[in-house]
Amino acid sequence: MSKKKFKRVLVVLGGTSGERAVSLNSGNACIKALKKKKYIVSKFDPKFKNFNLINRQKIDLIFNALHGKDGEDGVAQSYFEYLNIPYTHSGIVSSYNAMNKIISKQIFIDNNILTPKFFSLQKNDNKDYKIKILLKKNRINFPLVIKPINEGSSLGVKIVKSFSVLKKTIKVLFRKYNQLMFEEYIGGQEIQVAVLNKKALGAIELVPRRTFYDYKAKYTKKAKTKHIMPARLKKNKYFEVLRIAKKAHKVLNCRGVSRTDFKYFKNKFYILELNTQPGMTNLSLVPEIANYCGISFPDLIEKILLDSNINK
Repeated sequence: MSKKKFKRVLVVLGGTSGERAVSLNSGNACIKALKKKKYIVSKFDPKFKNFNLINRQKIDLIFNALHGKDGEDGVAQSYFEYLNIPYTHSGIVSSYNAMNKIISKQIFIDNNILTPKFFSLQKNDNKDYKIKILLKKNRINFPLVIKPINEGSSLGVKIVKSFSVLKKTIKVLFRKYNQLMFEEYIGGQEIQVAVLNKKALGAIELVPRRTFYDYKAKYTKKAKTKHIMPARLKKNKYFEVLRIAKKAHKVLNCRGVSRTDFKYFKNKFYILELNTQPGMTNLSLVPEIANYCGISFPDLIEKILLDSNINK
């Protein structure tokens, strides 16, 4: 697609999710990059205005820089579709499926992509005996991972090592969330892969100084997570994880950019989740991987823009 077909870009950023601060950082970085590429750029924050107030007469395309609830779960996308404005990143169904960890894991399983064992629990089913039955049935031992089914940036994710800690943890989480996922804990290397316009760019390895790559490890310099690019994998394994990430991007029918999170343990890659709207901050992984591949940040943002659904 030629960028001559459009020039006026609206960057949607901020929002009301727990990832608002990250979205503002991502969005403002994207605005600078788009201006550098000579686009006419304006911005819109749905925290202060309803999506319906977007003036479609004054823009050619939306760059979606939202993260989290209502931004990458199909809600924002449904408004963009209703307004009939082309937009970046994945569509309604793909966004919803990727954000919902239960649905995405089932899609991975159906397509023979290895993922950790898991089960989910509704708030009104929070009974000790039920949890013990489900742990035994799914052959999940401690330590295990508890996470909300539709949050991003590792918000609400906890690693628990005993049943007593599990009980306390879910009591706290159920105050905020209606459904939780219980997942087998996989050790080994943290590997993340960027896919751009249906091509796997590269794999980066993370060595967090915290228990795992949580919100603080992702977005605070104090956490000092070590980034190793390219990931320390044998050549055949490196290309294997790229292929798996590309397949995950395809089976979820993603568009533009995605970042897929893996654990590499005992010679196997376990997919944890796929993010359809990865961060674009100065600590974010996709820009780092792209830069290693010779793609500057402004070029990366433009490539995402050019893979929008403008030709639908």
